[in-house]
Amino acid sequence: MVKKDLGLILAIVFASSVISGSLVFFGMQVSGNAGAGGVTVENIEKAFDNYVKKQEQKQAEIQRQADEEENKQIAESSKNLKPVAKNEHIRGSANAPISVVTYSDFECPYCQVFHPITEQIVAAYPEKVNVVYRHFPLSFHDPLATREAIASECVAELAGNNAFWKYADDLYATTTSGGNGLNDEQIVAMAVEAGVNKTAFTTCLDSGKYDKKVQQDIEEGGNAGVRGTPGNFVVNNKTGEIVFVKGAQSLAYFQTIIDPML
Repeated sequence: MVKKDLGLILAIVFASSVISGSLVFFGMQVSGNAGAGGVTVENIEKAFDNYVKKQEQKQAEIQRQADEEENKQIAESSKNLKPVAKNEHIRGSANAPISVVTYSDFECPYCQVFHPITEQIVAAYPEKVNVVYRHFPLSFHDPLATREAIASECVAELAGNNAFWKYADDLYATTTSGGNGLNDEQIVAMAVEAGVNKTAFTTCLDSGKYDKKVQQDIEEGGNAGVRGTPGNFVVNNKTGEIVFVKGAQSLAYFQTIIDPML
């Protein structure tokens, strides 16, 4: 009981000290701005504005330092990015000197926003830039997000790269902020529409053969610094230069990174 009372007393003393310190500081600001006119409403307002500005500057500096540290960590993690292979899911020329590697989730609304931008990037840089799709289904979008990732791998196996991208386009067209809620029947129907045999697809989907592949994408993306989706990397395939781009950025934003690389 004594310990509790002592802790309470110390907490009150500490809080009082903080409040007192703020009041003293604020009072000094008022006095400093008072001049010959004394303490007036106008001087109090000026002192308050000065105090707020100093706090904002302090917070801005803290944020700047945090961003700087985060960028250093990202630059270091990006070195772990797996090199682009020609047998991956590539939109655009497989021989393009620049790749935009995107770790994405078919149930992510931000990925849905970004997906058409990947098409814009390829269209803006024909033969020069391609887009590489890798899986990063988020746990709170599962089990559907992982199920769709596996389904897309089966489509790619059975009908090729173009069918994969048609399937990806169709999946993102159904995504909503609350998840698209597709069931297996719809997942199969969309795959058939993309050009696969229904029986072969359902066999592949239920076989578990791509479970490890999707999990490997997640682990490799995490090692490279991906913490959310879409997580993107602009890669110069000739020099090895890598720039991480977080989130669903615009075509114009990517151009500021791509153009100096070309």
